[in-house]
Parts: sequence; C-alpha cells; structure tokens
Amino acid sequence: MAFDESVVLDTIASKLNVKKDRLSNDASFKDDLGADSLELADLIMEFEDKFDIKISEEDGEKLLTVGDALSYIKQKVEADK
Repeated sequence: MAFDESVVLDTIASKLNVKKDRLSNDASFKDDLGADSLELADLIMEFEDKFDIKISEEDGEKLLTVGDALSYIKQKVEADK
C-alpha cells in the first residue's frame, strides 16, 4: 500500500480509541494518548499489516509520537517502492 497519512491517523485513532482531533504530530502515544506497551505493540503490528512493512523492535521503541510514526512509515513505504 502506498503511504497515506489518513490511514495512519485512522489506525491510531481506532487502535487507541481516541478522537482524530487529538492526533497532533507532537502527541505522545503514552503521555497524551494514554497508550500502554501492549497497545503500542498492537499498533505497530497493524502498521506492518496495512503498509506491508517490517518495523524492528528497536525502531518501534523510537516511535514515541504521532509525528514519529508518520515520518517513519512514510520513509519505510517509499524506500520499498
């Protein structure tokens, strides 16, 4: 799947059960959106499935904000073209 920011945001909102208007680039998954480590692992697996990418555990630990996830997924998808 090609990179689509709205798909990333929809996935985050759905998996973390938050409204999309709370998803600013600097919103922290843990501090602002209340995600725990299990929810973050599930979110990463969902990104892998939707975008047909692999996210290493090390890289996953660096995805702290919505903006981090958007930038990382865009880079991975475009690198796999």
